[in-house]
Amino acid sequence: MITAGIDMGAKTIKVVIVDDGNMVGKAMTIAGFEATESAERAYTTALGEAGLAEGDVERIASTGAGRRYAPHAKHDVSEVKCAVKGAIDLYPNARTVIDVGAEEGRAIRCTEDGNVMDFALNEKCAAGAGAFTEAMSRALEVKVEELGPMSVKSTNAIPMNAQCAVFAESEVVSLLHAKTPKEDIARAVHDAIASRIVSLARKVGFEPDVVLIGGLARNVGFVDSLQRALGCDVLIPSDPEYIGAYGAALAARAG
Repeated sequence: MITAGIDMGAKTIKVVIVDDGNMVGKAMTIAGFEATESAERAYTTALGEAGLAEGDVERIASTGAGRRYAPHAKHDVSEVKCAVKGAIDLYPNARTVIDVGAEEGRAIRCTEDGNVMDFALNEKCAAGAGAFTEAMSRALEVKVEELGPMSVKSTNAIPMNAQCAVFAESEVVSLLHAKTPKEDIARAVHDAIASRIVSLARKVGFEPDVVLIGGLARNVGFVDSLQRALGCDVLIPSDPEYIGAYGAALAARAG
């Protein structure tokens, strides 16, 4: 059976095409002001990569903040359920799923058969999500993709006391004026995000194996900070930002 999953995220839209459990096509685009139209374009691109026509797809499910606006989808599934479904399919021994995207982060504890036991969200402050790195990279005057590699070069851990992205930006400027190395500031940024995410993980009672998904999983600085804060390694899929959409496609197959 060929199914599709559409993840209508706050910043980006991800589409995955699955054929009998195998991801055969995927596409990602900026959500923009016309999210439905953006999703339609991503869906067409994913179909093209899979070498399929629209009529070949039997079932479509959506997830994400804007899931009810996804084109073609007949039903929608929560982000939490899709994150677990996708992660467990790839890593059957996973018991904790950490999902950190542009606008929010979440920690989910699950059973071996993929049922959600508990979860906690950090959805009210950008300091626990990818948008925080974007704001801090602007303050440091570096590209956001440079922040992670810069962070792992740090040899000195410094605290970042601000609990709000706005105040943290002022703190970064103050650290720069104090001649603090940018590498140490970058590490402080990632340590701050990791601290907030780990507090969520502890709230749900995390246990290995821990799977990290979402766009921030591609940031080596955040991964380093998270593993130090957790005290264990994390498993990262090859396409971490697509796991929600992948889980939605698997959910569509289940009906």
